Amino acid sequence: MDKEYLEINLPPYLMEDIHNLEEGIRLNLTNRMDVLYGELKSSINVAFHSDRITEEQAKYLRDKYVN
Repeated sequence: MDKEYLEINLPPYLMEDIHNLEEGIRLNLTNRMDVLYGELKSSINVAFHSDRITEEQAKYLRDKYVN
């Protein structure tokens, strides 16, 4: 089931961290990937705990990008 709708209207800092991770993967920045994953994971947690995204969105984003 397509759940990309869960990526709509994300906070700007979260969208930026997703973009940075995708760029890191695209450019094969192996020495920076741990940092990029950590930043994204942190942004997902901040967005969730500040009620900027739902629990469903947080789980989807973690599953898609972090886990």
